[in-house]
Amino acid sequence: MDDIKVKLTVREICKSALVDAPLAEVWRAWTTAEGATTFFAPAAHIVAEAGGPYELYFDLELPEGERGSEGCTIRELAEEQYLSVTWNFPPNLPSIRGEHTSVGIGMQALGAAQTRVVITQTGWRDDPAWQDGFTYFMRAWDLVLSRLQHRFTVGPIDWADPFTPDV
Repeated sequence: MDDIKVKLTVREICKSALVDAPLAEVWRAWTTAEGATTFFAPAAHIVAEAGGPYELYFDLELPEGERGSEGCTIRELAEEQYLSVTWNFPPNLPSIRGEHTSVGIGMQALGAAQTRVVITQTGWRDDPAWQDGFTYFMRAWDLVLSRLQHRFTVGPIDWADPFTPDV
């Protein structure tokens, strides 16, 4: 029998946070444009159904197609439990901008007024440009989760002077 060497690697980013808010409110923050603009991005287009758009616009001054997660969609969702979306790369990584990973956002109620949120990003390729994307999102998801917590403890993000934690 020939020796066959198989390299199996599963790369993922997994981040979690406790949010001082009821599950239903955290779910709405992730699954509606009105909710997403309170913590995630200044503008959004979200239709909470499989195949629906999940577009967050981080910089409205940029040309269309470079503003954020244009073209990203909802893969699946389970009400107040799980949301899975396709996710693209930021414009500062132009060689992979049109490529996508998969992002899952899991939520679990911890009592009436606290929710655990877990973000898992998968689908990484073994490529130097994708490593740059991996490094970028390792920090970016910390920022997103910190802003989510801030939104529920202090109030919605003021996009003219956004909250930037030490992450």
